[in-house]
Amino acid sequence: MSILSAIMEWLNDNYNTLIANHLIRSAIIIFGSIIMAKIADLVFTGILKRIASKTKTDLDDQIISLLHRPIFYSILFIGFGMAVKTANLPEYIDFALVGIFKTATILIWLFLISKVFIISMEWTSGRTTNRLLQTKTLPLFNNLGKIAIGLFGAYFIFLSWDININGILASAGVLGVVLGLAAKDTVANFFAGIFLMADSPFKEGDYIQLDTGERGYVKSMGLRSTRFMTRDDIEITIPNSVIAASKIVNESGGPEDIERVRITLLVAYGSDIDAVKDLLKNIAIENNNVQNHPEPRVRFREFAKSGIRLQLLFWIYKPEIRGRTVDAVNTEIYKQFSANQINIPYPTMKVLLPEKKS
Repeated sequence: MSILSAIMEWLNDNYNTLIANHLIRSAIIIFGSIIMAKIADLVFTGILKRIASKTKTDLDDQIISLLHRPIFYSILFIGFGMAVKTANLPEYIDFALVGIFKTATILIWLFLISKVFIISMEWTSGRTTNRLLQTKTLPLFNNLGKIAIGLFGAYFIFLSWDININGILASAGVLGVVLGLAAKDTVANFFAGIFLMADSPFKEGDYIQLDTGERGYVKSMGLRSTRFMTRDDIEITIPNSVIAASKIVNESGGPEDIERVRITLLVAYGSDIDAVKDLLKNIAIENNNVQNHPEPRVRFREFAKSGIRLQLLFWIYKPEIRGRTVDAVNTEIYKQFSANQINIPYPTMKVLLPEKKS
């Protein structure tokens, strides 16, 4: 106790001298800011954790876990800045140190905001039905968010160093207009890609046909273009702006993975209609590419001028096998009709020639 009393007595006697010393006052401020930063970190995060524990979501817990360093270092750097001001340093050193502390504080909060933005986007994308926000578009929005946050932070960093950015903003605006005009096709493809991903008329792996004539599998979808693989194993890259302006037939669309195929044909009047129906149905069933469920069926469509119009309906699993399946079924129909003497009528024309005069 005698040592403590001696220290307290010495501090009391030399209080005015200590306070008058700028460096000692700065050291006291630094020491106090460290203590205050730690206390504020514990208090704020403790209160927020209690509030977050009452919610059902884990998003707030993730955000609170990121707040420790920003709260601690913000108060710490504020204290460092006050200490620099108190130390009565040369003006240029004072300006540089305060600017560094301000910049460091801004960068810390920018990092926090960026992390919170990414976490929020990932959390939202897994729980929303919005087509615009999905796994494929998530990196795009994350990057756009980072760019916006970075620009926002750069603005405040310039202000912390007393830099007038009005001229920079004006130059950036002119440059943006020039780049926009020069890259208008790229910009059009970019926004078309976003709209395609949001509208989702097709997805990777779908078999589609455009009114421009392209038909094939969607190999990959990008922000600028989409790649197709045709049945000839040729890869085609089409700008998204062209696709967005085209009529899209998605042969893989619908609630089912299978696709219906129709084959229409005529048989001559007088044919055994039941036998013809059974024959057509069996031809489809025996083809390995034809699905058993739903079962192939034959429909009597109409009494045509030259014969009975029938339609064979069956289902296939993959759109790209349509051509070869129709070819195989048509070939077998012709063979079976020939073997069973079923006539396929065809248009005829009766020509009357004038009689020769004797």
